[in-house]
Amino acid sequence: MTTVDVICYKYKPLRTGELPLKIRICKDRKVRYINLGVSTKSEYWDFEKNQPKPTCPDRDMIEKLIANKISEVRSKIVELKAENKEFSATTLVGKVSDSSRLITVGELFRQHLQSLEEEKRTGYRLSIQQTYNSLIKFNRHLDIPFSEMDCTWLKRYEVWLRKQSKSENTIGVRFRNIRVIFNLAVNMELVKPECYPFKKFKVSKLHQETAKRALNKAEIHAVINYPTKGKDFYTRLAVDLFTFSYFMGGINFVDIAYLTGRNITEGRLIYNRRKTSKLINLPLQEVAIRVLKRYEDSNKGYLFPILSNAHKTEQRKLNRLHKVITKVNKALKAIGKELDIPIKLTTYCARHSYATVLKRAGVATSIISESLGHSSEKVTQIYLDSFENNQIDRAMEYLK
Repeated sequence: MTTVDVICYKYKPLRTGELPLKIRICKDRKVRYINLGVSTKSEYWDFEKNQPKPTCPDRDMIEKLIANKISEVRSKIVELKAENKEFSATTLVGKVSDSSRLITVGELFRQHLQSLEEEKRTGYRLSIQQTYNSLIKFNRHLDIPFSEMDCTWLKRYEVWLRKQSKSENTIGVRFRNIRVIFNLAVNMELVKPECYPFKKFKVSKLHQETAKRALNKAEIHAVINYPTKGKDFYTRLAVDLFTFSYFMGGINFVDIAYLTGRNITEGRLIYNRRKTSKLINLPLQEVAIRVLKRYEDSNKGYLFPILSNAHKTEQRKLNRLHKVITKVNKALKAIGKELDIPIKLTTYCARHSYATVLKRAGVATSIISESLGHSSEKVTQIYLDSFENNQIDRAMEYLK
């Protein structure tokens, strides 16, 4: 199903104080917007009926503009379906927009960043923003057509990144983000498919083996049982977050931060992963319940004292998350050194350890993937620790 409607976008008022009107297209749970180029004051808009009020000075003009644009979008949907062509919300926006106007690399980057902001995908948006900023430093501007971003151009950018002493993984992320934007451009017919540079320029080569982040059971219990009496707040919180994550399906720090009482129903923890939107439904473990009880009086609406009702905007929440995770991981790093754990201890180690312990216990990767909320089993494989040498040695015996 594809839905098309109009919204008065109240989350980002214009400098005049008026609210912009946008056509909202939703398909396969992805939302994209088309700016109508007009705005109105909030008192002139009926948010329940989603239409201008009778008192709106430009009501007739606005209603006609909305009707024409919605009709145009729906006509394009019918046309695409009649031709049996696949399309997404993004490609539909591209086809409805004025294709005669050249959309530059920089402009499509900014459009994508705006969409991610509206979808509140702050983490991914930050990654795209970092790539955009890096490209601006490299090329000084991005007012270029996509056809200019060919193999030679990409190789020059790779050389530049290496001169900046960027890690292999950072370089890989930069190019994967560029590929995302280029794929959008191809889908929106902003550039011809034959100009696609990633057939020759292989992003897969830009990969560095991820350092081991899974602990064995003895190390896990050493962290969980670390004595925190008399320790500072962030050391106590660090151990509790690690423990809660390990016993509750490897839930990551950001998802923990947003948990409220509404996420607990009949002894189960139920939430949607912010990264993949997948629904997670797990039984609350006794250890996790004991952790939660320690913060009952200080949560201010949230289960853990990470966010509070004072953090109203997305930016304030993002700043707070960054501050807390930095201090928590610093505390975990110190604990790891004290316990002689051979890897750098972070909250993510709990997630990796959860997956690895289950795998070694014989649990199917598909079940582990489901509990982690991964988009695919392929992602889960990255989390699973490699087999020990003695297991490989025993397996090789079968070759004789």
